Amino acid sequence: MAKNKQKYYVIWKGAKTGVFDSWTEAEALIKGVEKAQYKSFNTLKEAENAFKGNYWQAVQSSSNGVKSSSKTKASIGKPVMESISVDAACAGNPGILEYQGVETGTKRVLFAMGPFPEGTVNIGEFLAIVHGLAFLQKHNSELPIYSDSKTAIAWIKNKAIKTTLERNAGTEELFQLVDRAVLWLKNNKYPNKILKWETEFWGENPADYGRK
Repeated sequence: MAKNKQKYYVIWKGAKTGVFDSWTEAEALIKGVEKAQYKSFNTLKEAENAFKGNYWQAVQSSSNGVKSSSKTKASIGKPVMESISVDAACAGNPGILEYQGVETGTKRVLFAMGPFPEGTVNIGEFLAIVHGLAFLQKHNSELPIYSDSKTAIAWIKNKAIKTTLERNAGTEELFQLVDRAVLWLKNNKYPNKILKWETEFWGENPADYGRK
């Protein structure tokens, strides 16, 4: 009889955290723990590396060394439904702008802003992510945030935006929100992971306005 392949179990949230080589032990540590966070791995090295990060990184398959050019449906996996998704809509670019955040699984709207008389999609996506981070902080939630904008995600990482949109009387309100968002990023730390929504494999972002 073939011997079962050894697996390793990482627990980020349980009665005890760490890397374990016994499912019996790991199962006992997560039993009864509300929203326990755990995952199995095929090698000890994978498990140890995963434990250095957090649960949301581990379940996002694309973070496991998969290059964009080699992404497949199998390597990407499925989105984490216990999360929020954000998106922006712009009638023209620049144009009338609005953004919203929803529960990924149910599409229930959690927050919405706009319309603003003039803005760009990237600015809207940026503001939506920061709004989402502040919303989750207020609710003491570590849920991840999905966005389909690589540009906005990069702006969040850099805590600054790069835009050609002119700051004038018509865009002043929007730029004031941008200023506040940048300040918030500089003054706050957050546990939430910002993940890329893989539209090619999963379809439209749950927060999409459906106006294409």
